Amino acid sequence: MDGFHDLGGFQGFGPVPHTINSLGYKPVFKEDWEHLAYSLMFVGVDQLKKFSVDEVRHAVERIDVRQHVGTRYYERYVIATATLLVETGVLAQDELDRALGSHFRLANPPRSGGRAAPSESTRFEVGDRVVVRDEYVSGHIRAPGYVRGKAGVVLHRTTESWPFPDAIGHGDAGAAHQPTYHVEFRVKDLWGDAADDGYVVVDLFEGYLDRASGQSA
Repeated sequence: MDGFHDLGGFQGFGPVPHTINSLGYKPVFKEDWEHLAYSLMFVGVDQLKKFSVDEVRHAVERIDVRQHVGTRYYERYVIATATLLVETGVLAQDELDRALGSHFRLANPPRSGGRAAPSESTRFEVGDRVVVRDEYVSGHIRAPGYVRGKAGVVLHRTTESWPFPDAIGHGDAGAAHQPTYHVEFRVKDLWGDAADDGYVVVDLFEGYLDRASGQSA
């Protein structure tokens, strides 16, 4: 789904402040509460088994844009997890309201039931030139908007397969499993000749890709 969560390549927001992650937790979590907030998600996923990580991601996407703008990264995971705990009957809205002392604003209800993985997909090899399907999906999807319709080169195919996010992100526990591919794109192909030279590598599910025209099987 298109939304405020997918701003890659958008202009007018200025430089993005960032730090380079390491294997330690301190560069990732800036305040003590943040790792607890993130861990809460896995209580619902692993211990209660009420939802999947992909459903949490979709709940983050469902946060109203006006609320999304005013919240920090890990706050959004608290809102998303709380939303799913209410939607699955673990908690009630009034319990959250009492704990907060005011109305606890949850994410918006889902507007789509998701979609299954494409019935036909192609297995690619390293070096293959591929193009990202130019699809606009109203539900959850793990392909950023800036690569739609763009061509790139496969650098790596994962040996593991994972549930197709467009399906499991909407609660489909029987979602088909697919490998993902590291696909390299030229920056200028994504954002035009005025962009800097360089490359961007995006991890994409097999069902998002087609063989580029002129590329033999």
